[in-house]
Amino acid sequence: MLGDNQLADVRGRRPEGGTSDSDGSLVGGRARWVEGGDHQPLDLASYWRLALKYRLLVVGCFLGALVIGAALTLLMTPIYTAQATLQIDRETARVLDTEDVAPTENMIQGEEFFQTQYGLLRSRSLAERVIESLGLASSNEALEAMGVESPEPGGTAATQALRRRAAALKALQENLGVSPIRGSRLVSVGYDNPNPIVAARIANGFAENFIQSNLDRKFESSSYARQFLEERIVQTKERLESAERQLVAYAANQQIINVGEPSEGAASGGATESLTSNNLVALNSALARTRAERVAAEERWRSASSADLMTLPEVLQNPTIQRLTEQRALLDAEYQQKLSIYRPDYPEMVQLKARIDEADSQIRTIAGNIRSSIQSEYRIAANQERSLQAQVTSLTGDVLDLRDRSIQYNILQRELDTTRTLYEGLLQRYKEVGVTGGVTANNISIVDLATPPREPSKPNMLVNMALAALLGLGLGVLAALILEALDETLATPDDVEKKLGVPVLGVVPLLDKGQGPTDALRDIRSGFSEAYYSLRTALQFSTPDGAPTSLLVTSARPAEGKSTTAYAIALNLARVGKRVLLVDGDLRNPSMHRVVGVENERGMSNLLSGSADLAGVVQPTGQENLFFVPCGPLPPNPAELWGGDRLHQFLAEARNSFDHVIVDGPPVLGFADSPMLAAAVSGVLFALESRGTRRGQARGALKRLQVGRAHLLGAVLTKFSAKSTSYGGYDYAYDYHYGAEPEAMGGKKGKRG
Repeated sequence: MLGDNQLADVRGRRPEGGTSDSDGSLVGGRARWVEGGDHQPLDLASYWRLALKYRLLVVGCFLGALVIGAALTLLMTPIYTAQATLQIDRETARVLDTEDVAPTENMIQGEEFFQTQYGLLRSRSLAERVIESLGLASSNEALEAMGVESPEPGGTAATQALRRRAAALKALQENLGVSPIRGSRLVSVGYDNPNPIVAARIANGFAENFIQSNLDRKFESSSYARQFLEERIVQTKERLESAERQLVAYAANQQIINVGEPSEGAASGGATESLTSNNLVALNSALARTRAERVAAEERWRSASSADLMTLPEVLQNPTIQRLTEQRALLDAEYQQKLSIYRPDYPEMVQLKARIDEADSQIRTIAGNIRSSIQSEYRIAANQERSLQAQVTSLTGDVLDLRDRSIQYNILQRELDTTRTLYEGLLQRYKEVGVTGGVTANNISIVDLATPPREPSKPNMLVNMALAALLGLGLGVLAALILEALDETLATPDDVEKKLGVPVLGVVPLLDKGQGPTDALRDIRSGFSEAYYSLRTALQFSTPDGAPTSLLVTSARPAEGKSTTAYAIALNLARVGKRVLLVDGDLRNPSMHRVVGVENERGMSNLLSGSADLAGVVQPTGQENLFFVPCGPLPPNPAELWGGDRLHQFLAEARNSFDHVIVDGPPVLGFADSPMLAAAVSGVLFALESRGTRRGQARGALKRLQVGRAHLLGAVLTKFSAKSTSYGGYDYAYDYHYGAEPEAMGGKKGKRG
């Protein structure tokens, strides 16, 4: 039955224009029914229903996988894993404050360094070294102790040895495990073997041989470095001696004499200063000082020659002149004092005047001498400057000539210095390598040696059972999805809507054994009647004008409940006061007259052939407002009767006398009757038997109706068993009764509608 939610769902659907589904199903004539929008949310309930539907398959796969996983685990050979722990440092501990021969790793290259060490642990050369040190390929018995099959007999002893070695090498590389411990410099070296003692022995063998191989690589690199340095030292020494001989011979030939240490200017070239250059530097320095003295003397003489004699600083600062000036001042003061008493010609005054004149004369004489000395100093400084300038000019030519001859000398000197520096560097490096080559410090150490494990690491029962459970569950779900995809049955309303794209207007329950449809319809409180009440209500909302005036009820094949559905719809419409005409349109295998309980002497075949009119074939029934037109005599070709104009005349005449015309049509597949009927009526209701109609049959029937331009209102699902079908979204409570006590109602499984 359809409840309020279903009715709203029917009203909410809208057709979208004129195309069929990708799978070819007909939805609303040539329209596709959509519910609200294009995006459908994730429907977890549908997956739950799918799981319940195939629960036996999923549980069977789950349990089967568990049994197989347990059996395989018990049949597996126990494998023991022994692990040794190593510590790998980036650099060796420094014993000497010198650089090592091997390249060191910085923090940026640390990851590459550790990955390199892990690769060395997995290398073939280390595995071969372990085989040699432990004698794992010495005999077939040694291979069997490792759990490795002996090679096939045949061939020479050398061939057998190579085969044993190859087998042992393959076993070591396959069973070795290198696992870095995250966040540390530790690495775990493990080995898997059925024998725990052998596993521990081989794991320790890998750890010890890895350390020894690392030391061997360091020693080999130091040995190679010493040999290389020895060869380079001999070659460089010969070049140094040759360069010294060439330099001395060239200096003697060109008369180049260098003294002292290399100057700053010549340091880059590795040459010393020559004697001529040193003399030039000394004379040039003296010339600079003399020129400065000459400039100062010239300036003093220029001032002395142009200024007043008594204003010269040299004159004013002379102690004799200062003393004479003081004496004259005293005499002049005395003279001026006595001039007020005596006349100038007085003897004493004359004597004082003479003494004053004498003082002035001495002052002028001394001042003149000072000016003459300034002039002499200027002339001496100028003469010295000219003399030094001549000597510097002469030495400059000599130095330039010497430099022209020293170009090749400087080239030889630089080559000598470079060769000497290289020779000293190689000699120092050779001494360092000689010292560090004997140091055996290693950056790899064993933290824990491997011990024989007490319990096997493989197989792990819990892990295997968990994997088997996941695999079984996955296979079960996959099988369920495949079966569901291949399932052609239409069992639930969801199946009808998803697989056919047709809205479901009603769901009719399956009757109990021994109960007939007629008896169930007489009981208006039965679940069977309630289902058809809901179908009638849905039909009233299927068109804008209510229930269609003419309705064809058909199905894909016989015995799907279409006749019962047509009778029930007509009966329910009549019960609500509508004048209803029920027509048995199956002119091939009529059965409605038995359901209604009337004779089948005259009916639609007579009306369509023109031998009777509508009033002559309509018969009343036991239900008020319900009238019936039986099939009548079976015609030889029903399709010709349905294809004539009398069908449309009959429907037009029936609409004038009745509110609704319900036609019980024949099955669609195999006959042309239903498509012609569908084209003439206002609407078509498609009946589907739950779990009885295949999807392919329903699609074929809908396509045939599509060809006849039928107006498909929806489908009704008949013979639906809620007990055998877990269907969510519609909770049918067919055992609900009117007037039930609240306690009884609360004990019911569901509710109607």
